[in-house]
Amino acid sequence: MSGTNKKHAKKKLKTTKSGLVKLPKDAYESELKRLQAELVEMQQWVVKTGARVVIIMEGRDAAGKGSAIKRITQYLNPRTCRVEALPAPTSRESGQWYFQRYVEKLPTAGEIVIFDRSWYNRAGVERVMGFCTTQEYRRFLHQAPIFERLLVEDGIMLRKYWFSVSDDEQIRRFKSRQKDPLRQWKLSPMDLQSITRWEDYSRAKDEMFIHTDIPSAPWYTVESEDKKRSRINVISHILNTIPWESVEKNVPKVPDRPDSAASYQRPPRTQFRYVPDAAAALLDGVIKDGDANNPGAGHSFDPGAEDRAGGKKHKKAKHGKKGKKSS
Repeated sequence: MSGTNKKHAKKKLKTTKSGLVKLPKDAYESELKRLQAELVEMQQWVVKTGARVVIIMEGRDAAGKGSAIKRITQYLNPRTCRVEALPAPTSRESGQWYFQRYVEKLPTAGEIVIFDRSWYNRAGVERVMGFCTTQEYRRFLHQAPIFERLLVEDGIMLRKYWFSVSDDEQIRRFKSRQKDPLRQWKLSPMDLQSITRWEDYSRAKDEMFIHTDIPSAPWYTVESEDKKRSRINVISHILNTIPWESVEKNVPKVPDRPDSAASYQRPPRTQFRYVPDAAAALLDGVIKDGDANNPGAGHSFDPGAEDRAGGKKHKKAKHGKKGKKSS
């Protein structure tokens, strides 16, 4: 048994109400960091090869889709990885082919697109809440597999994930959001409808799977009672099912700064507007008049000090050291 596993064995592991063992924080953070490094490598492969990746994240409200997406994209280059969370269709979009507004969001070569909810809104919330007609709903179930086959045939790598959570855990997360000022915005009247319409959503999900779980674009269910486990599992699945490989990295070399020609003199700081040092107030009562390890810790920044000292020109210092430059 490894040292890490022995450490976990000595701890009393937490479980969910359903008896699922929750992932220990240290094991989770270590594995997440490793997987995120692989995601960065995968993105480099996508860019270099011109691959196109579409990842669909679906599931019940509060199932953990958003938090999983955050961990996936945390270190990825936003220039070639987008998250799309489309609002309700406009009147113009409502008059178009249903899939049209999603087609516009599909990736170009070398790009990853993650849909935080997708065209499957029609099979879920629109069906349950009566936002579409029965005819529109049936047409969607017929056209979705055709649409997705076309995407895959054209070379798009499509992954579809359904985040599954129990009714008890969903309510617990709703109540947690209700009490948290930072997350209250995530709780809407529409979300709460999912409590009283739980079985309606279950039937809609089952019907959706029957019609749209096809060999070329299958559904994968992510057990999400424990969010940490679900994040590790979905990221691992993405990395294991997309046929990426490490590519040669072309990391730019940071050059040495050239010697100053002593021809530039910075204007007085009084000519600029500086953001007030609000952070200095956090030191009050914590550090008084500095300390032995950090003599300047207890002092706030004085933007005029440099100018009062003479506003000297930047010159190469003795022993090969250069003065710092800022702007």
